Amino acid sequence: MAILLSCQDLSKSFGARPLFEGLSFGLSEGERTGLIGPNGTGKSTLLKILAGRETPDSGAVTPRRGLRLGYLAQQDRFEAAPPGWSVRDEIVKALADLGLEDYETDRRAGEGLAAAGFADPAQQVSVLSGGWRKRLAILAQTAREPDLLLLDEPTNHLDIEGVLWLERFISNLKFSFLVVTHDRAFLERVTNRVIELNKRYPEGHFNSSGNYSKFLENREVFFDAQASLEGSIRNIVRGEIAWLRRGARARMTKQKAHIERAGALIKELSELEYHNAQGRAAEIDFNAGDRKANRLIHAVNIEKSLGGRKLFGPLDLTLGPGEKLGLLGGNGSGKTTLLKMLAGQLAPDSGTLKQAEGLRVVTFDQHRDQLNLDLTLKRALCSNGENVFYKGSAIHVHKWASRFLFRPEQLEMPLRQLSGGEQARVLIAGFMLQPADVLLLDEPTNDLDLQSLEVLENSMQEFPGALVLVTHDRYLLERVSRRLLALDGRGGARFLADLSQWESWTEQLQSEAASVPAPAPAAAQGPSAKETREQKAAVRRLEAEMQTAENQAAKARLSLEDPAIATDSGELAARHKKLDAALAKVDALFARWSEFHEN
Repeated sequence: MAILLSCQDLSKSFGARPLFEGLSFGLSEGERTGLIGPNGTGKSTLLKILAGRETPDSGAVTPRRGLRLGYLAQQDRFEAAPPGWSVRDEIVKALADLGLEDYETDRRAGEGLAAAGFADPAQQVSVLSGGWRKRLAILAQTAREPDLLLLDEPTNHLDIEGVLWLERFISNLKFSFLVVTHDRAFLERVTNRVIELNKRYPEGHFNSSGNYSKFLENREVFFDAQASLEGSIRNIVRGEIAWLRRGARARMTKQKAHIERAGALIKELSELEYHNAQGRAAEIDFNAGDRKANRLIHAVNIEKSLGGRKLFGPLDLTLGPGEKLGLLGGNGSGKTTLLKMLAGQLAPDSGTLKQAEGLRVVTFDQHRDQLNLDLTLKRALCSNGENVFYKGSAIHVHKWASRFLFRPEQLEMPLRQLSGGEQARVLIAGFMLQPADVLLLDEPTNDLDLQSLEVLENSMQEFPGALVLVTHDRYLLERVSRRLLALDGRGGARFLADLSQWESWTEQLQSEAASVPAPAPAAAQGPSAKETREQKAAVRRLEAEMQTAENQAAKARLSLEDPAIATDSGELAARHKKLDAALAKVDALFARWSEFHEN
């Protein structure tokens, strides 16, 4: 495979703290590479350096001559645009500097918007949700068809349906990419190479061919070899130290060489111990209560509506000790509302919901609203004094902070200066101090690195109380949940065994929504409200396709009328053919549109 881009001995520091040092690797054609690593290892900074947006402290990045490079930042920044700026305008703008013919720009914009799920090309960018803005940002880069695309956390702001769309979309790309993500299921499905940045590796990174599960296998083999090497060298060093203590002197060349070898071994052991110790992850262990009741929460026929729209119900749900329930649904389907009802913060519109007497419910808030960002880290972890009390024992705040990977010099920093991942660890630290019968976890994985995710996963599996989990992390959901409850956003809810059942169910729902019911006979009842909504949505999608097709036909006609090709019979024939095809598409779409309006 031909090399697209290579880097040699890259180093970068943030203040006095080095992010990475001496990184060297290459990216080749056909590679779909996942870039992972603990928070603070410089993944986003490395992407900026590879994209030419930032310079390294030392080392060099060498792209192939003429390389077309794309870059998707972690934060979507759509520049200020005139009123009415549409999603199509944004894609056309992204293609403006490529020197494309107008019809090619129209084709890429139209096909891309359809593939990304934008039913209306005229939809204004200003009204898009975070998830749809992310889709548009991804499309603006992929429509340019670069040789290599760098993506920084593209799954951020996407719900599970959005991530599934991205998996399908990115799997069909014809070019190579390097993606930073914490989504392990995404890595499993779309990558054929994984690179981990981590100071525990002698070269600062570990490279593995294959998907995420193959990476885990290869990494385990590497760790076992490193641990074995450390043990072997430690035994040799013990013998060398014993020899040195006998008073060996460097009078003879042989003895001098022996002493130098002992020193080199001691240094090698020290480096091995340092690298092998870098893999430590936050210690997360939830503080369970001792309740033995069979029914902690029992709900019968509960329903909830918001703004005149039913979220779910009637729904029956019982949570007992050991229950691990995953909660699924798109944005606005009612997941957070249901969590508030289970916590006793919100009453159902109808039905009954009972909690066991004295029930202790602890909720993890995805929005970090529970944090006072003006507090120092020390006071956020320990409200007064120098010790926290965990499972009946006093633990000094410095040791407690270390358990969550905080450095001593961070203790006097205000929380607002911490990263999102560090703030998440502060919340989890407080979470652990509260004895709980029921844990309600609303997106607990946001901003956590893979090491912390693995520890969180183990702690959730071992928690003896009831647990309800809302997360976009399908890997975590599959491994922790014993059953799933899916909300369809239309008032329906269904219990499922696993994610494959959920994917099949959502595909069925989408298929039903896209189909338009046949017109009812004159004597039959009119369509239901649901059927009317679905039909209107189908018509809107069709009208958007018609608008795109008509634009393409207009461009093809102008192209045919270009005086510069008036005497070129071959080019005239080719452009006639394109115009005929564009007009045929307009006619076919118009015929379908007419069928909807005949009755």
